[in-house]
Amino acid sequence: MSPELVGLAYWAETSIKLGIALAVIPTASLILVYLFLFKMMAFMQSRLGPNDTGPYGSLQLIAEAVKFLQKEDINPAAADRRVFRLAPVVVLASTFLLYVVLPMGPDAVVEALDTGIFYAMAVSSLSVLGILMAGWASANKYALLGGLRAAGQLIAYELPLILAVMGVVIQADSLNLQTIIEAQASGEIFGIGWIGNPFILTQFAGFLIFMISAQAELTQTPFDMPVAETELVGGFHIEYTGFRFLLFFMAEFGTAFAFAALASVMFLGGWWIPGFAIDAPILNVLGPGVMLGKILLVSMLIFWVRFTYPRLREDQLQKFAWKVLIPLALANIVLTGIFKVVF
Repeated sequence: MSPELVGLAYWAETSIKLGIALAVIPTASLILVYLFLFKMMAFMQSRLGPNDTGPYGSLQLIAEAVKFLQKEDINPAAADRRVFRLAPVVVLASTFLLYVVLPMGPDAVVEALDTGIFYAMAVSSLSVLGILMAGWASANKYALLGGLRAAGQLIAYELPLILAVMGVVIQADSLNLQTIIEAQASGEIFGIGWIGNPFILTQFAGFLIFMISAQAELTQTPFDMPVAETELVGGFHIEYTGFRFLLFFMAEFGTAFAFAALASVMFLGGWWIPGFAIDAPILNVLGPGVMLGKILLVSMLIFWVRFTYPRLREDQLQKFAWKVLIPLALANIVLTGIFKVVF
């Protein structure tokens, strides 16, 4: 959306967009925490607090927030304080940068970059720097081991994550997230055009690889080796308390929301609604609601896996990435390229 269209100066429009993006991260985190960490997991595990405390368990969420905010901000005596304090900010900044390219409607996007997917994959990898900073600066052997585990895990699973995206890029002929949505809206599957061609039908293998890799990038069960309580007592953020721990917590759930949004855009058609023209102005109103519904559906899969499967061993985790996911992702790229040329 250009400044001419809205009648605002560039700096004013940019400030508004950045303000919205900053507000979305805590809001997205609250939505996922309330719906899945509190309500869904509480129901699955028969936990009373999140279900019965206040109207619809809402007071449990408020109590958790107050608990974090009132805790003392402690710095370990041997820690590198500057790096220690900067680490959660770096991780949260990586999450914030992801939201810059996430489209919620034809014009509802902060910046529709032509290299949108490349940008998203690049900035999502910055979080590993913050995790390493936290592990090293804490001057704690468990935190350091957690940071090193996280670095090895994130590097291993970034490869299949990016390779899974390549199939979508080949099929859409673009790195632009808006163009990928348009390719799905204007396509056909089995001669049927009114539903478009959501890439989950032709890129189902890519979707599975992307979701598994995203689960590992989030360090969630069964890929939670960097924060394994039974081994590392919490891992790279063991020394963090109060608001600084809350930043790590917010970044984790904000990134889960962003990965779910990327999966919705690349495989489920994003904000487009079958039967509507791709440039229909009404989609700027209806599109965000459609995107939110798809994001929650994908997020449910992420948290369902988190609450269901046991933790992998470190060797199993690495073998699964290098010997299973990466070969499958490469095979998917080859097959997509063949079908692209032939058909």
